[in-house]
Amino acid sequence: MSSTDTVTSALVTNDATALGILAVVLGFVFYTSNSSNAFWKKFYTFVPALLMCYFLPSLLNTFDIIDGNASQLYYVASRYLLPACLVLLILSVDLKAILSLGPKAIVMFLTGTVGIVIGGPIALLIVSAIHPEILGVTGPDAVWRGMTTLAGSWIGGGANQAAMKEIYEAGGDIFSIMITVDVIVANIWMAVLLFMASKAKQIDAKTGADTSALEALKDKVEKYHAENARIPSLNDLMMIVAVGFGVTGLAHIAADFLGPFFETNYPWTRDYSLTSKFFWLIVTVTSIGLAMSFSPVRHLEAAGASKVASAFLYILVATIGLHMDVSKLADTENLWYFAIGMIWMIVHASFMLIVAKLIKAPLFYMAVGSQANVGGAASAPVVAAAFHPALAPVGVLLAVLGYALGTYMAWICGQILQAVAS
Repeated sequence: MSSTDTVTSALVTNDATALGILAVVLGFVFYTSNSSNAFWKKFYTFVPALLMCYFLPSLLNTFDIIDGNASQLYYVASRYLLPACLVLLILSVDLKAILSLGPKAIVMFLTGTVGIVIGGPIALLIVSAIHPEILGVTGPDAVWRGMTTLAGSWIGGGANQAAMKEIYEAGGDIFSIMITVDVIVANIWMAVLLFMASKAKQIDAKTGADTSALEALKDKVEKYHAENARIPSLNDLMMIVAVGFGVTGLAHIAADFLGPFFETNYPWTRDYSLTSKFFWLIVTVTSIGLAMSFSPVRHLEAAGASKVASAFLYILVATIGLHMDVSKLADTENLWYFAIGMIWMIVHASFMLIVAKLIKAPLFYMAVGSQANVGGAASAPVVAAAFHPALAPVGVLLAVLGYALGTYMAWICGQILQAVAS
């Protein structure tokens, strides 16, 4: 797990040390956010604790204390802690109650997808009108080709991004620039969503959103906790660990078999992300978690399964933050590419806010529908859990839908981008 093999100028190159620093940062945030000190109470009134868990690690990367790209912490968190976290959050899910939330979640998710498909060409039109030179590069490193990979990432995920790179033959230079734009812009948007989540009640009250189904689901979960919660014994905690990591191990076996199986026998399924091991990892843990929600295993929730899951989730948030380099925002060389990314995200957000207002959808649907597109399965549950831990599975289910649609919709976006560029 050590990242010492990678050449880096960072102060800390040992991942064990980096993990220790992240743990201390998380401890600091939780300690101060629950402090009765007047300063911290005032501070966390305006700045959500979850946002701090995400922003402070980004400073460690920005000031070269820890190199987020050289570190393997995000890989470990996303492949080991995230699946275990999803199992523990989903096993207590009330599937019937989630389905009773109605079609608005799907409508907002699809609105987000359409916003990304249309937002890319609009952003390219606006920026090329101000700075025509951006269309000067042709061939593999043409800006529109790079933008198709961004569309793949923002609708589906890494597998869809890679698929677009191959389909539209994007060159290495434009691809690496677009990865930077992806990380910075998507992270800024996630930070905005986390901030909005902390103000959800006020925002929903102003927009007149119907939050009755969401509130009923949250009340049901809280009632279950009040009636069944107990102080966990060592036996309870070991059972929680056994279920979380046991299912994760099983899901990795399934992913290691299914990904290569589809790659070898049905290569055309690459368009649907079926050749991606990460796709199968998420689908398998989600499926097993849902199956367990109908079994006695769901009673582990009374012993704090979702609290253990939340601890894993916060570690994941910190490792995501470790990939953010705030200084890149001031890099004039990439300024026009960042302008494209920011305008693109503004179009996507505007679409979602307009439709949410029209159908009176709660902020939760807008935020999670957006993050299920832009961030995928690694971060949609984070945004959903920022509203309430019981809602995390909604983020997972929508993110899996994003994997299925990602390549189709990104391909359509690519066709429009090509027409705009020419």
